[in-house]
Amino acid sequence: MENVILIVHLLLALALIGIVLMQRSEGGGLGIGGGGGGLSGRAAANPLARITWGLAIAFICTSLTLTILAAQNAGGLSVVDRLTGGATVPAEEDTGDDAGLGALLPPPTQETEDSLPLVPRGN
Repeated sequence: MENVILIVHLLLALALIGIVLMQRSEGGGLGIGGGGGGLSGRAAANPLARITWGLAIAFICTSLTLTILAAQNAGGLSVVDRLTGGATVPAEEDTGDDAGLGALLPPPTQETEDSLPLVPRGN
């Protein structure tokens, strides 16, 4: 379920980028110097603006949904508890590896005099 929402979220992000890039520029950056005459400061919303609003609302909804799902899957542990190994973290089987990095490290080898790294020594 979470993967489906994540894929929809990514597709919405790409569509939102595309729609924003297709819109007509109205002057300077950040809306400065937009020009526009008459008494109203806003023009009527065109179809691209309406699509942009719809995609933006859908993007926010999927963001909130993913946040809620992530909070439910967190199991009530804070990030700080996970990093510091607080008392509320479930105990894992100790394999003797440093910080559970056994899968990331190469297997140990037999060290001989020839395989040890060369260390510079002072006179």
